[in-house]
Amino acid sequence: MAVNKLKLIKDLSNANGVSGFEEEVAELIKDYASETSDVLIDKMNNVYLNRKQNTGNRPVILIDGHSDEIGFMVQSINGKGLIKFITLGGWAASNVPSHLVRIRNYQGVYIKGVTTSKPPHFLKPAERNQTPSIDNMFIDIGATSREEVVETFGIDVGCPIVPDSEFSYNEVTKVMLGKAFDNRIGCACVVAILDELKKKKIEVDVVGTISTQEEVGLRGSKVTSNKVNPDIAIVFEGTPADDGFRGIYDSQSALKKGPQVRHRDGSMITNPKLLALARSIAVEKGINFQDAVRAGGGTNGGAIHLAHNGVPTIVIGVPSRYIHTHYGYCSFEDYEATIKWGVAIIEKLNSQVIENL
Repeated sequence: MAVNKLKLIKDLSNANGVSGFEEEVAELIKDYASETSDVLIDKMNNVYLNRKQNTGNRPVILIDGHSDEIGFMVQSINGKGLIKFITLGGWAASNVPSHLVRIRNYQGVYIKGVTTSKPPHFLKPAERNQTPSIDNMFIDIGATSREEVVETFGIDVGCPIVPDSEFSYNEVTKVMLGKAFDNRIGCACVVAILDELKKKKIEVDVVGTISTQEEVGLRGSKVTSNKVNPDIAIVFEGTPADDGFRGIYDSQSALKKGPQVRHRDGSMITNPKLLALARSIAVEKGINFQDAVRAGGGTNGGAIHLAHNGVPTIVIGVPSRYIHTHYGYCSFEDYEATIKWGVAIIEKLNSQVIENL
């Protein structure tokens, strides 16, 4: 039975999994991919999806998505019962206050809280124009003392904190709203591509990896890429959309204009031969795509392309508005085009093609 792609994305988006605490996502991936793949989860909660039709004597194609989302961690609790936190991953301070979060206590139960903000009634004139500082923020769970937070709610130092947001889908516009599209949408690409390949005869082995801790330093992919030792890698990402603040000629990641392929970012310059091959395949298949030259940022491609003796690697992203916040928009049509492109690239690869890269 084919994977229900929309339900897959919904389940992955709603799942709790900040960097270092991705086990819920790993179990979801295992459930969804067990029909197509032999599944292994390592001690970092990296997931390996070995395609059941792999033979072991062909070139290996790695397809990767990272499981972690940005979030927070409890650092301390003061006498008033307010929770001091640090960030996991990159946050803009202005996006943090006055939002719901979920804190996982030491019994594994998620407790809702609110990131604090000072009411406008108490703001001094100078404060009104100041950019807020995360150092001055807390999370309030409605407690009145430190003892209540620890003893009644079971929350203490080290507990992970995830943004609280619920997935929804607009059937008219085919646009999804939810959290963690960076990078649960990439994970959903990996699972769906392996599902599509059930029907295909290909000349390569394919291993999917759902790597952990990307948002804090590409850590999981350093392990997965060395274990898999691929000949080629395709990294799937939820890439930040820019159509809301850039002009038509400057935008390189707009919703409903197809997946984005990166020529470079802060972590990798894409292998030009693999890039040219991927672009030619998209043109041949009638897949709209967007070229991006990113001044900064990075993906698991930064770690994977340096594994072993070097791995030709390409990053294909599904444009996602407002990533690294509590909410984002993503086009289901762009997601489906990304799957189609990934499958088409894999179908084109064989020993000779790879040797010429």
